[in-house]
Amino acid sequence: MNTNKIIKVALVGQPNVGKSMLINSISNARLKVGNFSGVTVAKEQVILKYKDYTIEIVDLPGSYSLNEYTQEEKVTKDFLYNSEYDIILNVTDSTNLERNLYLTSELLALDKKMIIALNMNDEAIKEDIFIDEVQLSKILGKPCIKTSATTKQGIDKLIKEIVKKYESEKLDTKLIFSNVIEEEIANIINFFNESGFKCKNSFRQVAIKLLKEDKDTYKFFHDEPIWTKLQPILNSAFEHISLHYDTKNVEDIFNEEKFSFAKGAVTETVKVKTHVEKTLTEKIDSVLIHKVFGLPIFLFLMWGLFQLTFEVGNIPMDIIDAFFANLIDNTKEVLGDNQLSSIIADGAIAGVGAVVLFIPNIVILFFGIALLETTGYMSRVAFLLDGFFHKFGLHGKSFIPLVTGFGCSVPAYMAARTLKNERDRLLTLFIIGFMSCGARLPIYVLFTGAFFSENNAGNVLFLIYIGGAILGLIAAKVLKILVFKSEDEPFVMEMPKYRLPSFKLIWHTVSNQAMMYLKKAGTFILAASLLIWVASNYPKHLDVEETYNQKIELALSDEEKLALENELALYNLENSYLGYVGKFSEPLFAPLGFDWKMSVALETGLAAKEIVVSTLGILYGLGEENDENSKGLVEKIRTNIPFASGIAFIVFVMIYLPCLAATMVFAREAGGWKYLGYLFVFTTGTAWVLSFITYNVVSLLT
Repeated sequence: MNTNKIIKVALVGQPNVGKSMLINSISNARLKVGNFSGVTVAKEQVILKYKDYTIEIVDLPGSYSLNEYTQEEKVTKDFLYNSEYDIILNVTDSTNLERNLYLTSELLALDKKMIIALNMNDEAIKEDIFIDEVQLSKILGKPCIKTSATTKQGIDKLIKEIVKKYESEKLDTKLIFSNVIEEEIANIINFFNESGFKCKNSFRQVAIKLLKEDKDTYKFFHDEPIWTKLQPILNSAFEHISLHYDTKNVEDIFNEEKFSFAKGAVTETVKVKTHVEKTLTEKIDSVLIHKVFGLPIFLFLMWGLFQLTFEVGNIPMDIIDAFFANLIDNTKEVLGDNQLSSIIADGAIAGVGAVVLFIPNIVILFFGIALLETTGYMSRVAFLLDGFFHKFGLHGKSFIPLVTGFGCSVPAYMAARTLKNERDRLLTLFIIGFMSCGARLPIYVLFTGAFFSENNAGNVLFLIYIGGAILGLIAAKVLKILVFKSEDEPFVMEMPKYRLPSFKLIWHTVSNQAMMYLKKAGTFILAASLLIWVASNYPKHLDVEETYNQKIELALSDEEKLALENELALYNLENSYLGYVGKFSEPLFAPLGFDWKMSVALETGLAAKEIVVSTLGILYGLGEENDENSKGLVEKIRTNIPFASGIAFIVFVMIYLPCLAATMVFAREAGGWKYLGYLFVFTTGTAWVLSFITYNVVSLLT
């Protein structure tokens, strides 16, 4: 048979991993020795025949990384980046896998066909080290084969795997960086896609090289017209990344990424029986990611965070509430009793004020989540919950997008990009909405404040958030069984070093989120509040108003006057454009115990959840003078909404579709508008059914 098919293999590994011995163990091989062109570094090449293939293996110099500190590293990097070859064979030392995986992570970034030889397995067995190579293969997305150059273990399997890998399609690489770097990689890829940029390498590979400040890549782009548009994107990316890592040294940042990746992979796949003195990180991990105590510790921390959110957040709320009530009174006093003063005071100021009121709660919640993230704890929780999540068809990697969803659904949907398996990603996208975002917090605070004592409000808030998360997991299990059927696919859980909280980074995260919230209050919510005011004040019914005004003039007491004024306000509201919408949809929500005002608030909440509060403020605030004796919105909710209806309302808000901005991002990340249709039917249907059950059960119990 004609042996004209040539497979070129690049043999790569750190020094002292047994590459040379492995080459010598490959039977019937011809060894060619020389130098790499232009340098004195030794070059060994093995040529062997297997079936109808000629396999050429180039043994590259031992390198700890693909930097250019030594002549050997330069040669290895140059060959891997610029030469023609078919497969990378990465040789690792099984007795020191974590250190060896630093180089593996860099090789994965090249996005080439690759095989990993777990060499020196005989020595690993002697040291009571066991590697689950099947799980490691799944995590890395590359075949991992246990070998021993001394005992010839796995050599034949390795040669067969080279041919099999050559004949098969290249699978997507599974090298996943931390969320912040993945976010910036995605931004650069999107930029290349939108610019119609053409390149022989994958956009992901180019994006990683740019973020690693690879000199050759920068030289290439510097002469391209696209550079002027690309530079600001890179500047913004480096600023964002350096804040998270508290350093501008790119090499240090990616070294830490390699450390996190390697530690995570080893934690999941390597078991060591012998006792070794633990490092401080391992001692902390032995408590925080303990199989029994880890989850209760996490739940306790989250409970504490929600207690703080309510208890501390309530302190400045009264001041903000009094400020806006005073501002409304003064505005009406200055402008007089007319339509202009009403639209500014009752529309703009009342609407925006109802949302700004909850800024303290939002800031505390974001602060707590940012604090846990910057210490490296959140990544541990992802690892801790991996086994638990698998029971619901998810895995620990889904935890990061889900916990991000407690802050805002928009970055949470984007964070799901780290899940490379399409079905896992879609499943995670569908349940992110069950994690109550910061915009829903004002609604919860309003209703828990109205229906529960101040002592219990924090506990109820915690139960709402945990209840939403549990519902999300149940929904995930149902969707996994009925829709997203697929085999579970593991991913490496990055284990970054523990570090002291970076208050600079926390400030950046919290201030950004708070400013986004305030911007929405000052623009989007302001416009929506004005629209809702107009819709609730028009059309005018002059003949009815005239009749009522005559009755008011003839009224004998102040109580009778006030009753008639409130009656007129209610008539005008029910017969306004907003009233028509509410009355039209009321039959749909009536079985849940919602009146038409609550129905309208839910519908306006499709634009932004904060508008639910401002809508309720405008609808329940009408017909009552805003003087110093007027009841606050909490009191109005307590007076006008029955307890069972209020609880059912909370359940509906927990589950139904997120805001307009988030739904747009969902559609983009899921891959089409049809998925948004599925999400709407799924979340609205689930919200209606569970709210119906809640209303009837609570009604029976109370």
